Amino acid sequence: MARIPDAFIDDLLARTDIVEVIGARVPLKRQGKEYSARCPFHDERSPSFTVSPAKQFYHCFGCGAHGTAISFLMNYDRLEFLDAVEELAKRAGMEVPRDTRQRNANPDLQDLYGATEAAARFFRKQLAGSAKAQAYLDQRGVGEAVRAQFQIGYAPDGFSALRDALGGDERRMRLLERAGLFSKNERGHVYDKFRDRVMFPIFDRRGRPIAFGGRVIGADDSPKYLNSPETPLFHKGRELYGLWQVRQAHNRIERLIVVEGYMDVVALFQHGVDTAVATLGTATTPDHAELLFRNAPDVYFCFDGDRAGRGAAWKAVESVLPRMKDGRQAFFLFLPEGEDPDSLVRAEGRDGFDARLREATPLSRFFFDSLSADVNLATLEGKGRLAERAKPLLAQIPDGAFGDLMRQRLTELTGVGARASAPQSHVPAQRAQAARGHAAPKRSVVRSAIALLLQRPALGLDVAPPYRFAALRQPGVPLLIELLELVAQRPDISTGALLEHYDGREELGALQKLASQTPPGDESHWRAELRDAVAQLERLTARQRLEELQAKQREVGLDEDDKQELRALLQARSMRA
Repeated sequence: MARIPDAFIDDLLARTDIVEVIGARVPLKRQGKEYSARCPFHDERSPSFTVSPAKQFYHCFGCGAHGTAISFLMNYDRLEFLDAVEELAKRAGMEVPRDTRQRNANPDLQDLYGATEAAARFFRKQLAGSAKAQAYLDQRGVGEAVRAQFQIGYAPDGFSALRDALGGDERRMRLLERAGLFSKNERGHVYDKFRDRVMFPIFDRRGRPIAFGGRVIGADDSPKYLNSPETPLFHKGRELYGLWQVRQAHNRIERLIVVEGYMDVVALFQHGVDTAVATLGTATTPDHAELLFRNAPDVYFCFDGDRAGRGAAWKAVESVLPRMKDGRQAFFLFLPEGEDPDSLVRAEGRDGFDARLREATPLSRFFFDSLSADVNLATLEGKGRLAERAKPLLAQIPDGAFGDLMRQRLTELTGVGARASAPQSHVPAQRAQAARGHAAPKRSVVRSAIALLLQRPALGLDVAPPYRFAALRQPGVPLLIELLELVAQRPDISTGALLEHYDGREELGALQKLASQTPPGDESHWRAELRDAVAQLERLTARQRLEELQAKQREVGLDEDDKQELRALLQARSMRA
């Protein structure tokens, strides 16, 4: 994929009013030079989400969400990067570089998208002319509005209806075959994969049909469901049926309900439960879990209450645990024997189904109940077995309150992890530190310089290369040099764009924390402070070099160049004294 030039991104962000972009989606309240709101990415009672027009970035002190207008659209509107860029460019009256758009638009894939779109239109047209398929949907209670919402269609009986309609030449035949719409027998004969089935198009994150699921109409026909194979457009472990429709129905998705079948999703939507999605004939994968939580903070998994259903639920637990950041919740709803979401919502309605969701089992309870089902916790051996099973799984939970509480619960059940409390000292912390002979840590000069650059990146233009402190062996110096070089290359870069540059790197967390803090003073004060910090770093570098030369003189002696450098350093030090 072609990369959009940094200069274009900088210019785009400079022309974008991040307050306007976020304010159109989240109610913002002005507080001094910044704006605040309750965070749209996690539930909270008091505002901890701030938007800085000067820095052109947002930050939540609660969950740590942060970024530019681009990342906000990606996370809030759930757009891909290029789509978010194009959205902002359109608002700013800019045009994304043509070569970037063209290189991102793979012609081969575009032809495949065209083939699946043509097939979806064909199936919809066939539904309109099939009394049999329409009668089936009528009998299942699927109304016209929901049929249109999901673009449900029908694949006619026979082996060549789609092929005859769309496979007009060899090139089209190859495209339809690559899109997974044909099958081939042992003799090499190509025929329609989907025949006499109600068709459910599967849409990607941009609302394009990329695959299909087909359900039989006759009760005795099999297999009951038939899905598209893996193709260049479709990977079943990464897609969720119905997610596109959920996104269209909600600006902000509070919860997602994961069910097993296409008709379960459609039936729930028909009865007003319009946050349902389905995995595509596979267990919940790590990609599914990430996609679910990227769209909603609460996820409900609906499974049969039998052994197979609980096995599927445990596979979901294994995929979800490593993604259980604070603020996320997972629940498990086990259905009565012989029932599915379709039959339940038709019998009990939306209110009845919502009542069942309110009684769903939290992940934490299901986790410990499952692991201890065959364990006698009245014995030390049983407690040891539970701890042995749980600890490797708990280690996968991200750092935070939820992980701490899960480990605390394991300690309550088994005693493992409990430690005797050390006797508390009655000596105040500062006195105890003085008694140990340690002074309070000094503020890092490097850290101060980086913090100032993050407030106003353009301040770095005052520090001209070569950077004489580059050789200083102190933590953070390479990062400071990199920031200065980045500002020199991109003079108009904003704080938000600068942080975007470090997305995915380990330094991002520390940089984001520094950027969210505003030091005292104004820009002229910061400029003077940065000059002082650089001067101090240069003095430290000179001292470091002086010590190196003096050590070399004692150990092996100095050549003429070294002696000359040593005299210059000593003279400079005496002048500063």
